Amino acid sequence: MVYTIRHMRLGVFAALVAGSIVPGDVSIDGGRVTGVGLLPAAAAGLAAPGFVDLQVNGFAGVDFVAADAAGYARAGAALAGTGVVAYQPTFISSPVAACVAAIARLGTLDGTPLGPRVLPAHLEGPFLSRVQHGAHNPEYLLAGDTALADALCAAGPVGYVTVAPEIDYGLELIEHLAGRGVVISLGHSDADGDTAIAAFDRGARAVTHIFNAMRRWAARDPGLPGVALSRSDVFVTAIVDNIHLAPETGRLLIAAVGDRLVLITDAIEAAGRGDGLYRLGDRAVHVRGAEARLADGTLAGSVLSMDQAVRNLVSLGASLEFALAAASRNPARLLRRDDLGELQVGGPADIVVLDDRLEVRRTLVGGAEVYAA
Repeated sequence: MVYTIRHMRLGVFAALVAGSIVPGDVSIDGGRVTGVGLLPAAAAGLAAPGFVDLQVNGFAGVDFVAADAAGYARAGAALAGTGVVAYQPTFISSPVAACVAAIARLGTLDGTPLGPRVLPAHLEGPFLSRVQHGAHNPEYLLAGDTALADALCAAGPVGYVTVAPEIDYGLELIEHLAGRGVVISLGHSDADGDTAIAAFDRGARAVTHIFNAMRRWAARDPGLPGVALSRSDVFVTAIVDNIHLAPETGRLLIAAVGDRLVLITDAIEAAGRGDGLYRLGDRAVHVRGAEARLADGTLAGSVLSMDQAVRNLVSLGASLEFALAAASRNPARLLRRDDLGELQVGGPADIVVLDDRLEVRRTLVGGAEVYAA
């Protein structure tokens, strides 16, 4: 059940506003925030900007490559329970026809299907490296073809593309798509430092799941991760599940990246479902505990949720404000979306309410309660 809340206080003791925790309650009316720091405050509960996941392949038994509107509604309901108010469905490298069909189905969704806002697609492929393909099927990986990229963008809403800049015509593709307003992230790449620099100079804005599926950082060959960490204009997305990154690597990101760190889940349909055999596009993925792997042991996405990613980051030493920004404000800044990632008077009531353990108690999208514990 979805409830639209009007003329109501959330009943919290504090809220995260402009990066700082402000004591007091929050009021909303007609889908927008009308007051913060209100007294009397409740005894518990922290209101924060709802989470924005820029890389989610599926959730709760739904794989977005094959999902219809009902599938998006089911996945969205489950994502709302993890504090997500907006997400980019992510399509793994697939046959071109399958990718076109997935983008086209996304374009048929009628507004928000009773849950988080569904953002334009993230295409994680097919313009990736065969050397660093990770869980992607190398048979589907292609050179940087601007005509194909335009055809994919014409099929439906596409807002974000991961590209390996060193592939044939990769730099030209990056410049072309960035010129169209598409956010470009570099990933699944064996690029050296010079190529990474050239790609960021041509319009790429981020790195996809840093340190995973990319050339290792060496003293005289920093590659893509070293260049991304060194540039103040590059956002760094990371899967903080203590599997894709060692705890020490997570602490390095906290110290080195600051407000450029963006938490992502890279979740697959297995998220929230338990152990078993699942799909990621047309790949078979074995899930055991917190790990999702192909039969050969290659990591294949994750079963992470955004609220757990926030808790993990805090457990590694990040402040609560830092971790919450990495799940909300920072991804919104990467997308250049001023309608996401902030809890402020006059802004949309896209809010997550957390308890003292940072567990999600309520999620609101546009003032509608889409989850309540």
